[in-house]
Amino acid sequence: MHMQKGLALKKIAAATALTGAVMASPALADDTQAWGTLTVNGAISGKIRGSSETVLRTSDAKGFYELEQSLMVGYKANKHVTYWLGYTFNPQYAHGSFTTTENRFRQQVSVDNIAKVGPFNLSGRMRLEERWRDGQRGTAWRLRPQVKLSMPIHGKTNLNLTHESFINLNTTGFQKQSGYDRSRTGLSVSTPLAKNLTIDVGYLNQHGFVRNGPDTDDHAATVGLTANF
Repeated sequence: MHMQKGLALKKIAAATALTGAVMASPALADDTQAWGTLTVNGAISGKIRGSSETVLRTSDAKGFYELEQSLMVGYKANKHVTYWLGYTFNPQYAHGSFTTTENRFRQQVSVDNIAKVGPFNLSGRMRLEERWRDGQRGTAWRLRPQVKLSMPIHGKTNLNLTHESFINLNTTGFQKQSGYDRSRTGLSVSTPLAKNLTIDVGYLNQHGFVRNGPDTDDHAATVGLTANF
């Protein structure tokens, strides 16, 4: 028992040290941000699921700059695969002053715990989005594949590694470039706070690929609460 606790503490310490080392790198830090997420998932009827996700984002460079409210309805085909349809309301700000609103229609396939990669459980999703922005023409199409690796480190506490790619399928007045646009790579620790409530705390790097210019890096401290019913 003592050896297991010691091993878990060593894993947490190693993950914390890695996060600190990346966040402390001034050469990469274009912007320092904080992201908060509240997710509520629940059964509607039979295999039909519902999900609500609220995201708030703030940064040194832009102040409070984004709110995302997403509502999705899913069909759980089996214990691994769920199909989702949803809508995202996305008002945007600059230092708390409203600038524009983006609306998104989402189609998504989620796969949970489909394989083992060493000590990690592998999950993932494929998301397709169509986006419209007030006052600007065109429909922006975007793919967002994500992979997630999770490993128990003590009891129900998990170490999580995620990587998400943003692939623009066309250009519009607000989606300026097509192809591989940016990536998000995250490291976090999640643990239950109550029977149906989990907290996830970590670090995320958002890397932007800029044509004919220097790439960008945003470093975000992340905290998320997830309630499952």
